[in-house]
Amino acid sequence: MTRPAAVVFDIGNVLIEWQPERYYDRVIGETRRRALFDTVDLHKMNDRIDMGADFAATVAETAAEYPDQADAIRMWHDNWLDMAQPVIPQSVALLRRLRAKGVPVFALTNFGIGTFDLARTRYDFLDEFDRAYVSGHMAVTKPAPRIYEMVEQDSGLPPGALLFADDRPENIAAAAARGWQTHLFDGPEGWAKRLVAEGLLTEGEAA
Repeated sequence: MTRPAAVVFDIGNVLIEWQPERYYDRVIGETRRRALFDTVDLHKMNDRIDMGADFAATVAETAAEYPDQADAIRMWHDNWLDMAQPVIPQSVALLRRLRAKGVPVFALTNFGIGTFDLARTRYDFLDEFDRAYVSGHMAVTKPAPRIYEMVEQDSGLPPGALLFADDRPENIAAAAARGWQTHLFDGPEGWAKRLVAEGLLTEGEAA
């Protein structure tokens, strides 16, 4: 396997923790959260946002469909930054150390247009990628093969030159099927070891 020419980071649960259920458990309690998520497919709603649908309008439409749950649904918009946290510091450090060594670093993320803009107001490292591939702007989400093809076409790099970290097995499988080098992210420690093994960072730089 050739040494990667660029490293591609997913964002949710790789650089920033994304666990909406945890937020709702804290704010409205687990029992009410379970009832809410059983009644309303909030993740499907978010999938529409990730495909490029308007953030505020999509949440408002969903709240209108379920008036008994409207207040809790609107939290997805009004308190979104409280859901998209905390940052995973070691992952951010790895991103910055790769860039400091001149290794191109990309993002490939299922993220809405509005939500990504909002996240950028809190997380400055989201503006530090050499290229950011955001599904809302691309109108396609992982694991559709087309999104990986678009990265290849835009970057001009062949699949085997890309090393991709993502926490979802289906996203990793889709990238691997195109010939990408992949890493199933289950924590920054394992990702750091992979970057060292690829010769992209030294052990000291990855620590």
